[in-house]
Amino acid sequence: MEIRPIRTEADYESALQEIDRLWGSPFGSPEGEKMDVLVTLVEAYEEKHYPIPPPDPIEAILYTIESQGMTWRDLEPYLGSQTRITEILNRQRALSLEMIRSLQSGLGITADILVQPYELRSIS
Repeated sequence: MEIRPIRTEADYESALQEIDRLWGSPFGSPEGEKMDVLVTLVEAYEEKHYPIPPPDPIEAILYTIESQGMTWRDLEPYLGSQTRITEILNRQRALSLEMIRSLQSGLGITADILVQPYELRSIS
């Protein structure tokens, strides 16, 4: 396969097949170098044609606490009381700027994710 820009879906599929063929090539070998270039081209194409939207703020919080083995109670230093945590995670209350700052510094969730708008549910 000749290395060239990936402009079409056919180019993309062809590049993926070539990457599969080259997978496991020794680092620094001509085959390994070719695979490295193809992976870079495929990543650029995917970023443009198959963008992955950032997660919803509440989903990001839930994922973070689950992946770190935390419980909702562990969010108290960042969000406040258990009642407030429940309201936020059940989408009945929006995150405040102070909560966003606290979550970013304490849990490492980027503000870009936390400041996104998300739908609130009404309290019944």
